[in-house]
Amino acid sequence: MSKDFILPDIGEGIVECEIVEWLVKEGDTIKEDQPVVDVMTDKALVQIPAKDDGVVTKLYHQQGDIAKVHEPLFAVESADDSDEEAAAPAAKAEEQPQSTATAESSSAGSSVTDFILPDIGEGIVECEIVEWQVQEGDTIEEDQPVVDVMTDKALVQIPAKEHGVVEKLYYKQGDIAKVHEPLFAVRVAGDGSSESDSSAQPAAAASTATSTAQQGQAEAPVAARQGKAIASPAVRRRARELDVDISKVSGSGAKGRVMKEDVEQHVSGAAAAQSQAADAQAATTSTSKPAGGKRTEAIRGVKAAMAKAMTESVSTIPHFTYADEFDLTAVMALQKQLKERYKDEGVRITMMPFFIKALSLALKEFPIMNAQVNDDCTEITYFDDHNIGMAVDTKIGLLVPNVKQVQNKSLIDVANEVTRLTQSAREGRVAQEDMKGGTISISNIGVIGGTVATPIINKPEAAIVALGKVQELPRFDANGNVVARKLMTVSWSGDHRIIDGGTIARFNKRWQEFLEDPTSMLVHMV
Repeated sequence: MSKDFILPDIGEGIVECEIVEWLVKEGDTIKEDQPVVDVMTDKALVQIPAKDDGVVTKLYHQQGDIAKVHEPLFAVESADDSDEEAAAPAAKAEEQPQSTATAESSSAGSSVTDFILPDIGEGIVECEIVEWQVQEGDTIEEDQPVVDVMTDKALVQIPAKEHGVVEKLYYKQGDIAKVHEPLFAVRVAGDGSSESDSSAQPAAAASTATSTAQQGQAEAPVAARQGKAIASPAVRRRARELDVDISKVSGSGAKGRVMKEDVEQHVSGAAAAQSQAADAQAATTSTSKPAGGKRTEAIRGVKAAMAKAMTESVSTIPHFTYADEFDLTAVMALQKQLKERYKDEGVRITMMPFFIKALSLALKEFPIMNAQVNDDCTEITYFDDHNIGMAVDTKIGLLVPNVKQVQNKSLIDVANEVTRLTQSAREGRVAQEDMKGGTISISNIGVIGGTVATPIINKPEAAIVALGKVQELPRFDANGNVVARKLMTVSWSGDHRIIDGGTIARFNKRWQEFLEDPTSMLVHMV
């Protein structure tokens, strides 16, 4: 007998969520703790697991529906009573498939399915293809990374959902892929019972599906008649974008399937004469005119997100800047000693852990520097945790992951986190969790060059500091002798709505004392 699975509390007062993707179908056998459905709250993407073994008898919601907490989500019957029927959920003919769309059956007992790009979270509707981890013809396993995509939040790695062979990659590096649309096609093992090519068209109208199936086996790889082209939704969309009648395009794929390249070649072929003439003219012009070309490219991914965030920060937060000079001679000597001491243990100790830990010690005495205000500046929130961000210059743009709860970490703990986050950032693979929840940030411009900066606050934080390059410069000691010291200029930007000049000067002085006399810092460490 079937029983309903009630959507439990997801946390933080959430009362409803959106169905992002069902990971099972009606008739599927499920195990306890097996992921059943991905749902999106107003906080994050959450995966709901099964509570018992059994067979799914009913899915009460479709993709995109809003499900209520404490109401039935799906029905399941005991595994002992299940008859193992595989009833597929109903879908409208024009809707995109929820997870994978059947594409093409072969006489060899395998079928090609389209992998549909799932919701990545936080309302993201598109992403940029950064790097394919596989090529067409590669064999892939379930959960194997297939492609790296860049959202306006972070780099996300998309894994395979099943074992198979990559049949087609629908996008090239740099292309923009849409959520809920085909990303790549994979050939998986099947029973070979269906020879209908109509299954290759999940987005095709129902009225043409039957006729397509009847003609699909006999058609040669030539241009199909109106409405009869065999093509994936992504290829059809590309044809619409180029204003091409896809039925007039010759298909180079199996059974005459129209590929993305076929559409583009069709367009280029129709305009070949014009293109050749333009190229000839351009070649002639290039020899007679001086250089002066230009190129325009879209601002995407992390760079687009940074542009938006920085514009909002400077337009809503009244910034003010404060700078001072630190003598790092003593702390750099200590860093060198600890670096040698711990290198055999695999701990990489740079100067950044000292900056972060000393900053946390100073924050304990100046909690206003670790606070944030709401949008209309009517409330201020003080944070117990010191989640200190560090800006990392990467090949995909500026990323600011943060070390969580620095106040509870030792210098070695901080060093290990700095290493992990830096490596992840430079590979472009920072987890979204590492990018969230920062309370104050450090920008280390000195590793590239420059001494003074006016950093922009990482909203909604209240302050950010830029570290200049370390320079060995002459200074007078207590006896009036000229000595060489290792000096660095730090540049603060503060939210002048809650931080005044005196506060940031005193706070910076305390931070400076910890760094210039590292023994005092060690006394205060956990």
